[in-house]
Amino acid sequence: MNLLETEWWTMALPPEWWAESEQESILVGDRDGVGCIEISTLHKDSGVFDAAMVRAIATRESEQPVDWHALSLGDFAGVGGSYVAEGAALREWYVAHGALLLFITYSCDLDNRGMDDAAVDQLLDTLLPVGDSA
Repeated sequence: MNLLETEWWTMALPPEWWAESEQESILVGDRDGVGCIEISTLHKDSGVFDAAMVRAIATRESEQPVDWHALSLGDFAGVGGSYVAEGAALREWYVAHGALLLFITYSCDLDNRGMDDAAVDQLLDTLLPVGDSA
């Protein structure tokens, strides 16, 4: 298991997954090319993200109507949901820990829908904030 570490959070990364940094996000994918995770981080200068704020941001920012459900990913809590758009299966999460908000999207071809769900869930459940993020 490798450790993917950013300035604000860490995540365990199995050897069969890769990660690279883009301009404003981190991309994580499986080596067999089934799907890709994109993680963007927002950090508040003051205050924290509460549950109502996270849900409101998710509702406002999602490209499609989503039936959001409450969840936890590692030490982060928020909402998640899924939908289909333009031949792709998408899963989205908006999760926060203190002053950190992570927007996470997993996408794959519709034909591969559900194939990596268990692996993606296990991977995201290892999310931990770095240092004093609260």
